[in-house]
Amino acid sequence: MISSTSASQFEPSEEQRQIGALAAEIAQREIAPHVEKWDRNHTFPRELYAKLAQAGIMGILVPEAYGGAGADYLSYALAVEEIARVDAGTAVTVSVHSMICSAILKLGSQEQKERWLPQLAAEDVIAGFALTESDAGSDAVALRATATKRDGGYVLNGRKQWCSTGSYAGVVMGMFRTGGSGARGISAFLIDPKAKGVTVERVTEKLGIHTSNTCDLAFDDVEVGADSLLGGEGTGFVNAMTALTAGRIGIAAQSIGILGACLAESVKFAKERMAFGKPIGSFEGVSFKIAQMATDLDAARALTYRAAALADAGKPFAIPASMAKLFASTAARKHSAEAVQIHGGYGYTTEFPVERHYRDAKITEIYEGTSEIQQIVIARSLLGRLD
Repeated sequence: MISSTSASQFEPSEEQRQIGALAAEIAQREIAPHVEKWDRNHTFPRELYAKLAQAGIMGILVPEAYGGAGADYLSYALAVEEIARVDAGTAVTVSVHSMICSAILKLGSQEQKERWLPQLAAEDVIAGFALTESDAGSDAVALRATATKRDGGYVLNGRKQWCSTGSYAGVVMGMFRTGGSGARGISAFLIDPKAKGVTVERVTEKLGIHTSNTCDLAFDDVEVGADSLLGGEGTGFVNAMTALTAGRIGIAAQSIGILGACLAESVKFAKERMAFGKPIGSFEGVSFKIAQMATDLDAARALTYRAAALADAGKPFAIPASMAKLFASTAARKHSAEAVQIHGGYGYTTEFPVERHYRDAKITEIYEGTSEIQQIVIARSLLGRLD
């Protein structure tokens, strides 16, 4: 069971709030003027990430010794939240990138840290992630892509689906089978996507988060050195999944950003839109929706900030992170639909951003572990395995 802790431990400090404010300022200046066009044209704003790296956002979890900001998970959550208020697609790119930085920091050799972390933190290199396959999604240990030992290194073969930022990545963290069946037969690798045999087979068209890049990557006899192995052979998958658990904090924060944007837009519209001679916010049918939206936003923040604070304190946070992602993503999906409803016919047009938030919200219930997977994780922590 999770022990009770005072609420003040989850309240951001002034320094952490300043990091969130910096992210908000950059989002308003560099993203807000362009996001409608980017979304409409399915544009990945590659040049944006150099500006985010320069501001320290891309290296937010990377220690200063490697060129990063040396901030903590709560600061990271605040930054992702503020970016997602403006554009959820950019926010998820930052989130995935940050989690791969975290995995390298926790699991990488000194050589891997020195090679990759400075580039990822400050040199405009984006990290991509390749795990899912056509028959291995939630059941990730069913993956079939192989890494075969050869000449002091490995040869990679297989197809990866829904690879985050795969078309633009300077390094891809990929999972391949090095041994037998199950999780212990899988290892994690850091792969140069420009290596011979790595190709982008297809860029995935999506319902939302159009400013993020998702693609299928093919690995055909890709030769990598033994120094590309992240963590020990056969243990890389388990260790990497543990390190990437913090990614659920990032998706919870993304969900909060979407929800916060929906609330702000709904309050504004409810005050300005007139019906039957008065603002629609004066009707309980609208005002109660907004009240519930605000309440769930605060609850989602509390859960997410708690998970981040526990991670920063070095305490177990996997279950709190699952709870945060489950609640925040459900709230984002539910209330983005309510925001469209509050806007009525206008909400169904591209004249108002709530339709974009509505499209962006759904994916938060799917990636980094579906809502069903989060419920399994939470239930097993209480009940154990009963099957």
